[in-house]
Amino acid sequence: MSNGQQYDPYANGQQGPDVTQTWEGQTWDTQFQPVVQRQQPPVTYEAPYQDPYAQPAYEPSYDNTAYLPPQGAVAYDQHRQPYAAAPAAPVGYDTPVPEPVAAPAAPATSAGYSSPTTSGNTRITDAQRARAEGRSPVIEPGFQPAVLTAVLSLLLAGGAALGSYGLVVPLVLLQGLTAAGWFRLNGMWPARQGIALAFAGGLVADAALLATGREHAAAAILGTLGAWVLLCLVLQLRSHADPDERMYGLMASIASAALTVVAAGHLGADPDTVVVGGIAVAATVVARALPLPGPVSLIVALLAGAGAGIAAGGLNDLGTSGALVGLAAGVCALVGLRVASYDYPSRFVHMTAGIALPLTAAAPAVYLLGRALG
Repeated sequence: MSNGQQYDPYANGQQGPDVTQTWEGQTWDTQFQPVVQRQQPPVTYEAPYQDPYAQPAYEPSYDNTAYLPPQGAVAYDQHRQPYAAAPAAPVGYDTPVPEPVAAPAAPATSAGYSSPTTSGNTRITDAQRARAEGRSPVIEPGFQPAVLTAVLSLLLAGGAALGSYGLVVPLVLLQGLTAAGWFRLNGMWPARQGIALAFAGGLVADAALLATGREHAAAAILGTLGAWVLLCLVLQLRSHADPDERMYGLMASIASAALTVVAAGHLGADPDTVVVGGIAVAATVVARALPLPGPVSLIVALLAGAGAGIAAGGLNDLGTSGALVGLAAGVCALVGLRVASYDYPSRFVHMTAGIALPLTAAAPAVYLLGRALG
């Protein structure tokens, strides 16, 4: 552009055709001067309205939502897993919002809670711990109940050596433990009425034996047992419990009363047989409590019972026949231990039924063998 060149007023919107522009200084490029062309007025048209804040349209994909990082705030509750907030839907589009996807669990920290355990929780019972750990429902009473059973057996043998009235005191203790332990073994507690009823049946059987003598022991035991079964039936029929619970209570009451009355067989048996049977039961339960493998423990327990029977029989008139009495009493004692060990028994069961049932189960064998060998 040179001096004196005409300037187009329409190029920059100025008015006045006579206005000229004069350059007084040098330009950057004196060789090339661009030609200014007339600008065409813009073409106006009606464009559709677009929201300046709108996001571009997209098709939501639900396949990869589980792998997307959490967007937005993460909701967290103390007792729940954190959940990633759902991505916001585009404004102006009616698209379904994907369901919230659970975020991966955070690694356990020292301040959090560990996985639940049962071995260190002292508030649960032994039965609950055994169920949680998947152990066998048969739990042996252990060494302490075995020692108490041996003490009670020796007291029973010593009382039989003194006479009928000397045998009554340990026998009454045996009957009380049997009545209380059987109800607790069946999961029924408290059952004061049933325990009192079964214990009363044992006392009545003892009184009938003392009144009639050993010659009529079978009639006294069976008569008391029949009367107490009828009494248990009448009392359960008067109960207002549910039919299933009433039937369950009836069976438990009859069984407890029967065992308590049968324990009186020690009082009706021959005294020498009672002495041998008591010593044999003591040796059997102690040998069974020793930490030995299962089959070996059974064999050792039976041999201990038979050996104790031979030793005790040598002190009285039974002689070598005491081995048979000791072996039979040992087998019955093992059966009683097995019953007292069934269905996750508690410590109370071990300290009642675990002590009494070996001696109670041996009463029929001692009575029958005493009659046969006497």
